[in-house]
Amino acid sequence: MNTPPLLQVTGLTKQFGGLPALMAVCFAILPGQITALIGPNGAGKTTLINCLSGVLTPDWGTIMLAGHDITYWPPHQRARLGLARTFQNLRLFPRLTVLENVLCGLTVQTGSSFWRALVRPPSLRHLERQLRLLALDALDTYGLQGKGDLPAEILPYGEKKKVELARAFVSGPLLTLLDEPVAGLNTAETAEIADIIKKMRQAGRTILLVEHDLDLVMSVADSVVVLDSGRVIAWGPPAAVQRNPLVLEAYLGRLSPTA
Repeated sequence: MNTPPLLQVTGLTKQFGGLPALMAVCFAILPGQITALIGPNGAGKTTLINCLSGVLTPDWGTIMLAGHDITYWPPHQRARLGLARTFQNLRLFPRLTVLENVLCGLTVQTGSSFWRALVRPPSLRHLERQLRLLALDALDTYGLQGKGDLPAEILPYGEKKKVELARAFVSGPLLTLLDEPVAGLNTAETAEIADIIKKMRQAGRTILLVEHDLDLVMSVADSVVVLDSGRVIAWGPPAAVQRNPLVLEAYLGRLSPTA
């Protein structure tokens, strides 16, 4: 029996001033898998991620997540359904502590009642304690033990990346969009992030990974989607994508077809 996709993108098209950024993009992500999105600069990767997360509204096409048509949902509704993301440029709250930044990833679980927040009944205080324990556990999982009370702004860049990953995964989202999680990291830091991503896959998390580090992509991805000039030119297992002539010409020319 075939497993239905968790995410199904069909015919996604986005134009800016009449110029196409995405052209009839189609692909799917199965539950529990890591799908990598790669392509040269200007291929449309950021536009696609922004359409999936609700930052941009596509002109045509559909985005289905867990059986829901979320094409025109605002970002906060997608987050409540279980869509999380990180950003290429860090979006931490620098003056908040590391723990407080991670707790921000759990705000969708606290509800939105103003009066409940004002009165603070025992049920809300109990929930807050539970969420704090989840956040503390995330600090251990992502190698941030003992740093929960530090302001996020004083951490080294590599550890800030870990905080952003912890915040994205702490709520147990259905799908997490990782936008270049190892950009700007050295070799050792990249290896640490790769280990975290592999642990997330072992835990059954579903991930769409946008990344330029092809060694990382080929080591962690179950499937790879390749964009070029806003079009999907290849989609399949990493080994097959590496041998695809269109991919070699457009993006992977520096890799051997048998690598």
